[in-house]
Formats: sequence, structure tokens, C-alpha cells
Amino acid sequence: MGIDPHFTSTRELTGTENGLRVWGEQDPPVRLGIHGTHVAVDYDICVADGACLRDCPVDVFTWVDTPGHPSSGQKVEPTREDQCIDCMLCVDICPVDAIDVDASRERRID
Repeated sequence: MGIDPHFTSTRELTGTENGLRVWGEQDPPVRLGIHGTHVAVDYDICVADGACLRDCPVDVFTWVDTPGHPSSGQKVEPTREDQCIDCMLCVDICPVDAIDVDASRERRID
């Protein structure tokens, strides 16, 4: 099962990290929630294969450390979600459907 495309209404906004909203339960290192809003990555299912980071034409993603997480010790963060051009390549290439892009949702907070 991939990221919930309705996470902004089905999950609580639980904080911010690196200028990004974080949605859903957080209990590190196992539960990390969904990071980002316009470009959102579900850290709980991301396996960090790096395809989105490698193939994004505008370099939206960066690596962040998530030590102790059961699926990977790093995750891809939509650090520059405000630069997203809505090409959907990251959504299409993610092997576990951990990414969602929605042009109607807000972009990065300051």
C-alpha cells in the first residue's frame, strides 16, 4: 500500500522539520510520518532506493539521515518542494509508491 493521497485530511499535522510540514504519528525511529505537502514522502514506507533523487529534473530531493528506521537509515526529503514542476516522475518511479505530488496543495513553508 502506498502513500495516502488524502493525508492532509486523514492525518494530523504533527510538526515541522527542515521547513517542511510533517503529517501523522511520529515515534522515532520507527514511525516518522509524511514529510512535505505539495511534494510528500511517506517516510514510513520509503525504502530509499534514490530513484526520485537521481531522476528529478529540478533536484527537489535531498538525503536525510533516519538512523534506526527498519526499512532504511536514510530517506529522501522533498527539501525544495517549492521548485517542483509537477512532472510526476518521482511518483511514477518510486518502487513503493511512497511519494505523492498534488498541485492543489501548499508548497514549502518558511
